[in-house]
Amino acid sequence: QVQLVESGGGLVQAGGSLRLSCAASGRTGSRDAMGWFRQAPGKEREFVAAISWLGGRTDYADSVKGRFTISRDNAKNSVYLQMNSLKPEDTAVYYCAATFPFSSRATEYRYWGQGTQVTVSS
Repeated sequence: QVQLVESGGGLVQAGGSLRLSCAASGRTGSRDAMGWFRQAPGKEREFVAAISWLGGRTDYADSVKGRFTISRDNAKNSVYLQMNSLKPEDTAVYYCAATFPFSSRATEYRYWGQGTQVTVSS
């Protein structure tokens, strides 16, 4: 069983920054790619960013390119999402997920965290 626990969400003003963390425990895949997704009220879950096992490959949604950065520390079984220049439209519940191989499709992710709320005020 794999557990993913997100943290770091909160309320921030537009233009501000937040750093989300995701800690993995249990029998994680040794080469899992990790991704961040988000879901706003009344909307479908959408891809935000993904990173390969060794970090050599990343992918971002167009809406966050240049503002968000995904990274990971395999020694700590953790993945991070640095979010800068936040906008009200970034408000959503953010989920961490794991999969193999690398993917940006939510349907291809096997394990999910419970999410952390990010609210950006205007």
